[in-house]
Amino acid sequence: MNWHLHSPAARPWQRAVSRTLMLGLSLLPFFLVPSSPLSLHVASKGHAQHEKESGEAGWKMAPLSPAVERSIEADFVIRFRFEVEGETIEIAELCGPSPSEQNFEALVSSLYAAGLSVEARDGESDSILLFVKVADEEMLLSAVYQSRIQDYLHSVCQALPTKESSDTADATLTEAERLRAVYLLITGPKDEGGAGVIVQEAKPSKPGECGWVDAVFPLHDHKFNKEWLRVWSTRYILTVSDLDKIRNHHGEKIAFYFAFLQSYFLSLLFPALTGLLAYFFLPPFSPLFSLLTCLWSIIFTELWARHETDLAIRWGVRGVSTIQRARPEFKADWERVVDGEVERGFSPYRRLGRQALQVPFAIVAGCALGGVIAFCFAVEIFIEEVYEGPGKRFLIYVPTGLLATLEPTITGILTGFAMRLTDYENYETDDAYEDAMVQKVFVFNLITSYLPIYLVAFVYIPYGPVIAPYLDILHLFLSVFAPSHGVASKHTSAFRTDPARLRREVIYFGITAQIVDLIFEVVVPYLRHELFRKVKKTAKTSQLLRQNSSTLDGLKTSAAKQALKHQKQYPPRPFNPTEDSPSMKQTLNEASLPPYDVHTDIREMVMQFGYLTCFSLAWPLLSLCLLINNWVELRSDAVKICYEMRRPVPWRAEGIGPWRGNLGVLAYGGGVVGGALAWLFSDREVVEGEFSEGGEGVRRRMGEWGLLLCLIFCEQIYFALRFVVRFAIEQIGSPALKQERRAQFQARKRYLDSLLHSESAARPRTRGSEARPRTATIVGMFRSVEFERPKSSSNLDPASSGFTSRRGSTASLQPPPMMQEFPHVLVGSEDEGAYEEDEERMRRRTRDRQKSVSVGLGIMRRGVSPMGKKDR
Repeated sequence: MNWHLHSPAARPWQRAVSRTLMLGLSLLPFFLVPSSPLSLHVASKGHAQHEKESGEAGWKMAPLSPAVERSIEADFVIRFRFEVEGETIEIAELCGPSPSEQNFEALVSSLYAAGLSVEARDGESDSILLFVKVADEEMLLSAVYQSRIQDYLHSVCQALPTKESSDTADATLTEAERLRAVYLLITGPKDEGGAGVIVQEAKPSKPGECGWVDAVFPLHDHKFNKEWLRVWSTRYILTVSDLDKIRNHHGEKIAFYFAFLQSYFLSLLFPALTGLLAYFFLPPFSPLFSLLTCLWSIIFTELWARHETDLAIRWGVRGVSTIQRARPEFKADWERVVDGEVERGFSPYRRLGRQALQVPFAIVAGCALGGVIAFCFAVEIFIEEVYEGPGKRFLIYVPTGLLATLEPTITGILTGFAMRLTDYENYETDDAYEDAMVQKVFVFNLITSYLPIYLVAFVYIPYGPVIAPYLDILHLFLSVFAPSHGVASKHTSAFRTDPARLRREVIYFGITAQIVDLIFEVVVPYLRHELFRKVKKTAKTSQLLRQNSSTLDGLKTSAAKQALKHQKQYPPRPFNPTEDSPSMKQTLNEASLPPYDVHTDIREMVMQFGYLTCFSLAWPLLSLCLLINNWVELRSDAVKICYEMRRPVPWRAEGIGPWRGNLGVLAYGGGVVGGALAWLFSDREVVEGEFSEGGEGVRRRMGEWGLLLCLIFCEQIYFALRFVVRFAIEQIGSPALKQERRAQFQARKRYLDSLLHSESAARPRTRGSEARPRTATIVGMFRSVEFERPKSSSNLDPASSGFTSRRGSTASLQPPPMMQEFPHVLVGSEDEGAYEEDEERMRRRTRDRQKSVSVGLGIMRRGVSPMGKKDR
């Protein structure tokens, strides 16, 4: 949400002009495409066929196979960026493989070593698209089973999971679970069986890193997207089954956002009704309406907390935050082996000391942003209500321009410092890092979203006539440039505050800003993406025409002459991926889309909740406008995910993360601020009469002890209401929590019964006649463990199961020689024998790997002859 455009430093029509200017500036870079001729390797991008023989690497470049012209089914797409360092094959043969080629070859080898199949395609802008799919379905099922075992060991699920077969997997394995398992295979550490791919959105700054992965994303399921939008467009209220479908397809993290938005939308019915009644039947700034709004905010936050827990139990993710994968950037200061697992950690005291730096950082951020907003606000007040000199109709845009220029700049600088500070705090998991970053950004949003309205309510209205004389410094500055026009401003003693200014700002947020935000979220990204695609296509065509008409007489090296000879023999044709297949065109389109960040949408709704709780007292119809807006928002966000963003990785989550705590903070602030506004402005004489005296009545109330006592009283009322609401909800109870406790009791009871039965069955046996207990084996990624299981029991307690390695050690083991290059995750019994991959299958996978590397290297060496040395 563009918070600086919601500030009062401009009138609504001025903000509309500012929006238009910002839109033009955002589209301007697309018209500034470089027009310099492309080098030789770009002209034949992706369409010259190549062949290379290298005795050291052992790779043989092969022409593009007929499979390139067909559609590819893939679980994920990896975009590999590279820098072109040579133009011909002769240079490559003399200098050897470039760092980009070496990195690409290592990437493909790592993917194949993790049990994945890869097919390379030509991308755009010096990139290669790798279509990745699991080579063996049984391996995927075993990886999913291992993940479920981990959930069982950490009490995420209560029942011991069973190994799925390929026949029954379709009924139990969701699309989100499948994609999540494949993504962990791609990005997981190599010592755990993954490929170790690290995503770097920006170009690496270290020297020698000329090839990197900047995106790993799944492809959109357009059939699901169309059905999703069709169903939601015909329903007014979403059901739990609708949320289940989103969870099964996009994961719990996104499903929780839509569940929150749905709950928030339904809860707005109460403040919308009370707002209508207050608008027509209650006086302005009614204390009764303020109390009802405070009570609603408390009930909503507490009910959402319970509903979030119910959904977490329903979706089986309660407690999933305890089994997160460590961040690759995490730097541990100690390691230890516990029960065969290597634990790495960081001293909490050192982290606490680093987190203490957030206090001065928050102070600096508040002063910087607050100073900019206050300065622009003062300039806006002076120009609109004090200045009467020449050029006023043009000068009124100065505050908007200053605000639109300074705020994003300062916010960007502070966000960069916040990221460095979060990196310095050294969090173990991605979720912990993300939560810390969210809280820092939340501080920025508090300042930028609410400070302008606080200035109107608590500074402009009561102290406007007092501050106006100090604006004469601007008068003196302007009189230097306009001395012939006499007095350039009103006499400050005649300054009068505008009592309706606060209400106008709230009305602008409730109507105008919501419509503009909707346009900028859905319409503008689509138009910008389409315009960018057309401009880039036109630029490529013009560049190719200029290159074909240019001369190469200045090339004097032998390698360049060979390149010129090759270009004449094999003239390049424009790169047009749409000629390959429609699916390739769609893939390139999705690769050009920005990634989706669910926290951006959650932040927008949370900040909207704060506007409602704090300032709806100024305009009671605000909740009704937000009710209508959120019905549209619920569906527009679905459209945005389907068509304006890449398909997100279906991550699991227990809820909306730290935003639930932030809702409580805003509810508390709304209760206190709402009470203060009611105390200052509820008197009709103050609102309608004493403004003619320059806000004397409001200023007198702020100067008394009554305001402080009002704040303390409202705070105690808030805590009392929250205690009552929380107690009532606890008395009602949660059916999901009761069901979870019942399941835990039944699981423990079954385990206890199995132990008693095993002991009774083992008593009559004599020495030497004890039967060997059955064993089940879990062959994990680079780990082989087994646990004893009683013959008469089908349940297992992880605490007493005695996980041990086959070699008698609990330490992590190296994989068998056959699995070092192509590891698999298998589950079976020792009596059934170990699964061995036949030699023919291994040779076929090796050939496929070499073919993918060859195609990728051929793409990077554009302009290379497809003819072999014999043909040359």
